[in-house]
Amino acid sequence: MIPKRIHYCWFGRGEKSELAKKCIESWKKYCPDYEIIEWNEDNFDINSNLYVKEAYENKKYAFVTDYVRLLVMYTYGGIYMDTDVEVIKSLDDYLHHEGVSGFENDSQIPTGLMACREGFPLFGELLHFYDNVRFVNKDGSLNLTTNVETITNMMIKHGFIPNGQYQEVEGFALYPSNVFCPEHSKLMNKDYMKDTATIHFFAGSWKSEKARKRESTWWWKYVIVPLSFVSGKLEKIGGKPYKWLKKNLWQRIIQEKK
Repeated sequence: MIPKRIHYCWFGRGEKSELAKKCIESWKKYCPDYEIIEWNEDNFDINSNLYVKEAYENKKYAFVTDYVRLLVMYTYGGIYMDTDVEVIKSLDDYLHHEGVSGFENDSQIPTGLMACREGFPLFGELLHFYDNVRFVNKDGSLNLTTNVETITNMMIKHGFIPNGQYQEVEGFALYPSNVFCPEHSKLMNKDYMKDTATIHFFAGSWKSEKARKRESTWWWKYVIVPLSFVSGKLEKIGGKPYKWLKKNLWQRIIQEKK
């Protein structure tokens, strides 16, 4: 059983945003009997893992948490949440699992909310992945592979099916996206939201300031994002439309996202 313990990370010693403060208050409101632990430079050894050390030295604090979240969940058990995750109902109903998360979309596992019992073997395996990974590549560039991609790919090897439907993989329960990571366009849909426990706002602290500003623009929201959806559909179909989009526009967009 997962203990009533919430972990979150706050590295860099910066002031918490209003969104972070609001989300943490929601945890206290709906999980009043849970222990809440903040992990930071004062209670975590940055030099204990090379990936973490390099990420911290480059001030990529969100990547520091990729390792820390797995370590503290595996060591102590409990729920990890990003500070841009708002709780809107009690999480007690999910504590009977050995491990739990859900879908970010139909094909990926969100890491903004994950939970497990102490010593959960599957999370131990995910944790040890970082034993042999560097954040700074040999050419000096940064390894900006997100933990969503890493963990999703590792889970596929264990039988995870990226179909957006509830499933359990070696004790790890994965709920449909509307439970922990609902689509923002459907937040006013009562039927869609009836089972929702948390809302992830995707503040994107791991992205550059340039990327965050760009993604807040009209062009990005109403042209680029729809194009990314169309591109994904066309890729499955193949043919000239996808090849044209990839050649003329998509590679440029991918480069600008970095």
